[in-house]
Amino acid sequence: MIDEADTPRVSARLVLLSLAALWACYFIVATLRGAFMGFDFAWPIISRRLTICILSMLVMAAVWPLLQLLDRKSGPVRLAVVLVGALPLSLLLSIINDAIFSDIDVTQAYGDENDVAAIKAGNVRISRDEAGNILVDLPKVPPAPPAPPRVGDTAAPEETGEPELATKGSAITIHTGSVLGQSYARWAAIADNAFGRYFLVLAWAALYFALAKAEDARAAERREGEYRRAAEAAELRSLRYQVNPHFLFNTLNSLSALVMTGRQEDAEEMIQTLSTFYRRTLSGDPTNDLRLADEIELQKLYFAIEAVRFPNRLLTRIDVDPEAVNAMVPGMILQPLVENSVKYAVAATQRPVTVAIKARREGGQLVIAVSDDGPGKDRGPKAEGCGIGLNNVRDRLRARFGQAGTLTSGKRPDGGFETVLRMPLERGLV
Repeated sequence: MIDEADTPRVSARLVLLSLAALWACYFIVATLRGAFMGFDFAWPIISRRLTICILSMLVMAAVWPLLQLLDRKSGPVRLAVVLVGALPLSLLLSIINDAIFSDIDVTQAYGDENDVAAIKAGNVRISRDEAGNILVDLPKVPPAPPAPPRVGDTAAPEETGEPELATKGSAITIHTGSVLGQSYARWAAIADNAFGRYFLVLAWAALYFALAKAEDARAAERREGEYRRAAEAAELRSLRYQVNPHFLFNTLNSLSALVMTGRQEDAEEMIQTLSTFYRRTLSGDPTNDLRLADEIELQKLYFAIEAVRFPNRLLTRIDVDPEAVNAMVPGMILQPLVENSVKYAVAATQRPVTVAIKARREGGQLVIAVSDDGPGKDRGPKAEGCGIGLNNVRDRLRARFGQAGTLTSGKRPDGGFETVLRMPLERGLV
């Protein structure tokens, strides 16, 4: 059971990486834009812009816990909260920008056609000092020769009401007027900058919720995988538990026959072997795989049990490729097949019958064949008493290996019956 308190969240590392990528893109675009507009790559501007990006990233990272609270909210609720909450955050980012650039805030200027042409040509540099005055650096122009004075022209220059211009060299300082006007202009610039920051905040919020959605999808896939594995384990356990009762039922019948015929010593030997068999098969997890060598040892115990019933009729032959000895197979996967050979071949005739187990490697597959040279009685799905045999093994192979595990069976051309298992070759520890 998965605790809802452990619902997935976007990791802090991923959040910081997304913020770093966002502000790195902003830094590059803003710097290239400034270069395109004719401003040099001046270190005072570059350093301040870098500082702004770092501080803005930290401020946005601080609101990440608030976004986490919206992870499980509906889409409309998220949208409404983000649209409203982004306003004060973008204003704060704009104030940070204004504070960092307060001494060299670059602005746009408007003038006549010659001024605009000079600005576009990069011949005019505009800045603002700490007092809010706009500084315009003009290109150096050779002074024009003075015009000859006109007769009677002794009056002082008339006042035009234009802003006072203080010139010195190639720089012009424009006094912007009252402190109230300066404050208004400053806050207007902050509001304008906050508008751009607003969409940056919205873009990152959208990116965050996309990452959260992707994490939810991955968590759902993990849960689905866990449930699927649990279902497969339950199916394997159920199929595996079907083998033991069926085998025990047949063995007890054999034991009863020995007692009724007065073969007490043989019955005692069978009980001892049966005890060893069940001690080995019930000690481990029924869903775990066994080494093929261990599975073969279990079948030897079974042969020893049945040899008490058929001392002169049951012959065995085991041939295992050394490369397949340590291959892993589902526990007791061979038991129903060997049991069917004893039931439909050895018990069905009075002559000796050989039951053979062969295992070999074919490329990346393990191939195991269980065969006998008995009368070759049909043991397909419609055969009486075979439902727990071939069908059980086929279902266990499918549950364990999917399409990679197959079972084929049928009569042998030279007489008898054979069942062949194919599964991926998975080696265990030696």
